[in-house]
Amino acid sequence: MTVRNRIFITAMLLCHLLVWPCLVTSQLRPAQPLPSEEVTIEADQQEKIGEIYNLRGHVHITFREFEIRADEITYNSTTGDITASGNLDFNGGPNDLHIKGTRATYNAQKETGKFYDVVGTTGARVRGRHVLLTSSNPFAFSGKVVEKAGRNRIIVHGGTVTSCTLENPKWTFNAEKIDVVIGENAKLYHSTFRLAKIPIFYFPFASLPVERLGRQSGFLIPSIGQSSRKGFILGESFYWAINRSMDATVGAEYWSRRGWAQHGEFRARPTELSNVNVRYFGVLDRGFGDSRQNQGGQDIVMTSEAALKFGFRGVADLNYLSSYVFRQAFSETFTEAVNSEVKSTAFVSKAYKGYYFNALGSRYQNFQSTNRGDLITILRIPSIDLASVDQKLGRSPVYISYDVALQGVSRREPTFVTNNIVGRMDLFPRGAIPFHIGGWNFRPELALRNTFYTQRKLPDSGVGTPADEAINRRAFETSLEIRPPVLSRVFDRQILDHKIKHTIEPEFVYRYVNGVDNFSRIIRFDARDILSDTNEIGFGVTNRIFAKSNRVKVECAPLSETSRFEQRGWTGTEEEPKDCGAGVREVFTWELFQEYFFDTKFGNALVPGQRNAFTTTAELTGIAFLTEPRRFSPLVSRMRIRTARNTDIEWQFDYDSPKGRINASTALVNHRIGDFFVAGSHAYLRAPGEVNVSTPTSAPIEFNQFRWMVGYGSPNKRGISAAANIGFDVTSKFLQYSAVQTTYNWDCCGFSVEYRRLALGSVRNENQFRFALSLANLGTFGTLRRQERLF
Repeated sequence: MTVRNRIFITAMLLCHLLVWPCLVTSQLRPAQPLPSEEVTIEADQQEKIGEIYNLRGHVHITFREFEIRADEITYNSTTGDITASGNLDFNGGPNDLHIKGTRATYNAQKETGKFYDVVGTTGARVRGRHVLLTSSNPFAFSGKVVEKAGRNRIIVHGGTVTSCTLENPKWTFNAEKIDVVIGENAKLYHSTFRLAKIPIFYFPFASLPVERLGRQSGFLIPSIGQSSRKGFILGESFYWAINRSMDATVGAEYWSRRGWAQHGEFRARPTELSNVNVRYFGVLDRGFGDSRQNQGGQDIVMTSEAALKFGFRGVADLNYLSSYVFRQAFSETFTEAVNSEVKSTAFVSKAYKGYYFNALGSRYQNFQSTNRGDLITILRIPSIDLASVDQKLGRSPVYISYDVALQGVSRREPTFVTNNIVGRMDLFPRGAIPFHIGGWNFRPELALRNTFYTQRKLPDSGVGTPADEAINRRAFETSLEIRPPVLSRVFDRQILDHKIKHTIEPEFVYRYVNGVDNFSRIIRFDARDILSDTNEIGFGVTNRIFAKSNRVKVECAPLSETSRFEQRGWTGTEEEPKDCGAGVREVFTWELFQEYFFDTKFGNALVPGQRNAFTTTAELTGIAFLTEPRRFSPLVSRMRIRTARNTDIEWQFDYDSPKGRINASTALVNHRIGDFFVAGSHAYLRAPGEVNVSTPTSAPIEFNQFRWMVGYGSPNKRGISAAANIGFDVTSKFLQYSAVQTTYNWDCCGFSVEYRRLALGSVRNENQFRFALSLANLGTFGTLRRQERLF
């Protein structure tokens, strides 16, 4: 027994027999509760006069979905009026409204009232010192007076709102009046945004989300930055939630040194299986340098995809770039700035049991320099493609396939212009008879190819001249692929508790093409037009090393959603079952391949002293290594090492054995230890120079660059995270770009700052200072975009 003994409301019957009021310790239900509702009262002391309850000492009233705690409460059971004071605590409602204050007047029937000296939250259930989040957007507020104007509406007078804890919030919005619709949004009137209690911005009106229940139209947080080329940057955007499946964002930025930049994005999802996304970026440039060169322009990107009737699929990826100078001058990253290609493709396709149909239109542009008009444009409009995978011919051992293209193509460059539409019809049927003998696999193949063009090229000392004369290209092809049995060995000695298996997979491919006697008169549009005669054999070997863990616990992936719940006896309370398999991983792969050419002139298609690109060489390596007759191709090596999930090493190189040099080498390294990570790459290319009429053998083009990045942390990590990267051109001996970025995240916000330098020669040398302030459940303020982060 305690000092404060509690008895039930039945004790009230004894009190009513007395003349004077009776003080009791009680847990009661009033005689006249709210209509068809129950009210429960707990208190150390209670006094009842008529319908008025005077409650003192640890008072706790529960009604509907709400509860009130206070030191003293007066309650009218008829009208529902409540007056509370001392350690007020109000909780409940569908959005878990929690209010702490000094005093309050409240009507339990109308669910309206006023609270004084308030600190409160929504979306968080408070139980003593424990807080359970019940919303993706917990919302905190404080105010001198908080008026509850309805079931889901409160008005804060002279207060603050934040998503931080109110004891020591990192950021707040202070406002004269805050109109909050719980579960939707909060409207702020005459507010100031404060960071660590320091006023930063004043907003006559602002709207903040209180719950992720839908998108709302409105102005976004302004963007501010600094650049050595653009000057001071100040921008604003407007977001328009058109409907449930469609929205748009439009905005502009003022650059003090250059002018105005505009940007916009439109997104739509008309159906569950379709989407449309359009992005626009443009600059009205005042000019740069002493000559005031105008580098302004526009960049438009549209992507769309839809599942059509009868199993068809439609895709559009359209790009428009006004000039290469514009991209180099205003792209935010080095990779975008140096990309000289613009590709647009739209197609409708259907696949059925290994048969394919495509109706396609495309445009390819490659800017050769920053001079206007110096570009190559290739169109394919219209284009009908039919193809198939190998299909067995009845019960015979023969497999057949085909590739048919009916296309309208054109090519435009400063010194070479074809007709607007050049007809091209390509027929390519193939047949193969694969068979196996004693573990050896053989695949002989026979193919015929016929390509018809409505326009041809007349060779001359330059790139040629187009002529309105039809031309037909015929070719006979045969090949034989041989794969001997795989050699393998499992080693008895284990390494780090792993069994090791090594396999060697050799292969031989013979290929013969004959009949292409008009290669120099074929106009080049794409890969279909570089077919030449050849007589060659290719030989290669692939080494693989597998590791199998002997430990009981092996790294494995969770089951799919379908198989996960098919596990019998799994209730969801114990550890989720996993499909671990055998625990075998391929940790090392090394492929080597080389070709020997019996026909060193490729049917007289090879032109000495210039780059020659043929089908057989383009499929082998990306470097056009043929500048003269030769027997051996470069040795192509592809190596990959992946000893663990956090380590990845790749090295690809082409070694030109006849000339004793490396034509191409690309190395990639990625490694992570906990929160630390490092990534690096080295790219070296040595390609023959462009064709020069006066000097047929021009100087080779060398590309030698390093990329490195080191860092610590991640975007959502509490505390500090940082990363830095550089790009260095060894050939030119200068730093192309560099960036240093750091972030510090608290519980409800994070601050990021970045210094970035871009060096693009005479077009652009820029120092950028960018930052971003991320506010939990609100958005990001600044010019550092999430997709441009280093970590």
